[in-house]
Amino acid sequence: MSVLNAEIAADTAAEVTVVDGYVPVIDLASARTGEAADRRLAAVIDEVCRTSGFLVIVGHGVADDTIAEMYRATREFFALPAAVKNGLLADPADPLMRGFGRKGSLAASNADAEVQQERALPDVSETFTVNRLGEPDGGQALPADADPALITPNQWPELPGFTEAYRRYYAAMEVLAGDIMRLFALALGLPEDWFQDKIERHMTNLTANYYPAQPEPPAPGQLRKGVHSDWGSLTILYQDRGAGGLQVLDKADRWLDVPYIENSFVVNIGDLMAIWTNNRWVSTVHRVVNPPRELAAQERYSVPFFHQPAYDAVIECIPTCADLDNPARHASVRSGDYIVGKFSRAYGS
Repeated sequence: MSVLNAEIAADTAAEVTVVDGYVPVIDLASARTGEAADRRLAAVIDEVCRTSGFLVIVGHGVADDTIAEMYRATREFFALPAAVKNGLLADPADPLMRGFGRKGSLAASNADAEVQQERALPDVSETFTVNRLGEPDGGQALPADADPALITPNQWPELPGFTEAYRRYYAAMEVLAGDIMRLFALALGLPEDWFQDKIERHMTNLTANYYPAQPEPPAPGQLRKGVHSDWGSLTILYQDRGAGGLQVLDKADRWLDVPYIENSFVVNIGDLMAIWTNNRWVSTVHRVVNPPRELAAQERYSVPFFHQPAYDAVIECIPTCADLDNPARHASVRSGDYIVGKFSRAYGS
């Protein structure tokens, strides 16, 4: 299936490298060559976000060594003894689950799955999470009425270079997310800085996922990550090539593998962007499957940057996404209230 109509493809061929598919591969390098290229690239992004909501990006500008150091640190952390990792367990009172992850089910966070929450199987994975709100100046990003537990400090492992690698990677993701949100604004017919004041005090979780080898098969129906949609504005995911990977559900109810390209990122929009765009853009459900039994000894790692607007950003229909024939479909919601509620349903309090 083509995600690009002929007019867009003809207009962008010289400046945007696109590998066609339900989850296309797009070169962002042209976004740094001028306003005309920005708008052509934005048109491509609009078409993709109307279709699958998922794309793979190259030409993103993040240094290879920044990615490599983060990946090295991630592998070293999850190789630590269980007792050491358990010493960094997320505080049950932390609404953003910073530290070593407690068990939960992302499938339980879906609105249409809430009635099945008690029966949801836990994901077959370990996680480690940090958030800018857990840094020494994190409280500056919150309004006065926010839960003080949101500034629970990050829990850094005592591994040489780990904290530095993660802070450097987090900073690179902040820049990239800002670049993508600028392109999103252009794609939606808005001034390029329309999202800026809504994201400059963002409250984003950076989460490392470790999918261990599976010497014994998981329980029937149990997955590395259950079927879910992401919650925020967008997700920027680094993934390795380990067996048992990310799949998206297409409009024909088929599960499709997301392609792996070295040093690329998978970008997908989340539920809040669907609300912002009045469902013009889709927040596609996805999952992480178990490896086939012949490859069950392989581990896998992925690191998503779950971009979340500022706590007090009001998410409501963007003016260009509604008219008399297409009124706003969603009630407005405050970003912080929304994300805290999602964590509560997925992981408990």
